[in-house]
Amino acid sequence: MKLALIGASGFVGSAVLDEALTRGHSVTAIVRHPEKITVRHENLRVQQGDVYDATAVAQLIAGHDAVVNAFNAGWTNPNLYDDFLKGCEAIETGTEQSGVNRLLVVGGAGSLEVAPGVQLVDTPQFPAAYKPGATAARDYLTRLRKNTTLDWTFLSPAINLAPGERTGTFRLGTDQPVFDEKGENTISVTDLAVAIINELEQPQFIQKRFTVGY
Repeated sequence: MKLALIGASGFVGSAVLDEALTRGHSVTAIVRHPEKITVRHENLRVQQGDVYDATAVAQLIAGHDAVVNAFNAGWTNPNLYDDFLKGCEAIETGTEQSGVNRLLVVGGAGSLEVAPGVQLVDTPQFPAAYKPGATAARDYLTRLRKNTTLDWTFLSPAINLAPGERTGTFRLGTDQPVFDEKGENTISVTDLAVAIINELEQPQFIQKRFTVGY
């Protein structure tokens, strides 16, 4: 496949980049700072792009088979909530304008249900520092669910997303966290990348959200 990867230099994006290239896909890495991409590969093209400009996004991703939105507005960004929504909405609009039909969005775990009708981000123990980003991702998922045009997928990582080895073995869920026998919901970023490329190669969650965990 020809993949357009937005946010390819980030924590999740860089793992997706490695996984996609390893599997033989061609990747256009779209980033704010091209110098942050140090990988060199015959199937990799690096492009500078402004995710807040839907028209610019459309021009960069036209002709690709799928778009991966791994955009992060920055955890320390004081305007994180607004900027996350603005960026994701521009990417969605740009994807529609480009003629590319497949969009996979990497969101957050905050919108997962930890009890009937209760989302993780609304629980008392949810860290305040992560609340703006988690709330933005939750609210964007609500918007994305109204899109009946694109073959979109929204991926909520596990609650605990951390560096770690690539095992290729994990379980999938939909709107609730996938807990292990210890009651933990964990995934390595490398296995999250496996789940992303798996979904692009063999779609199971068209116009749906899914999540992962060991």
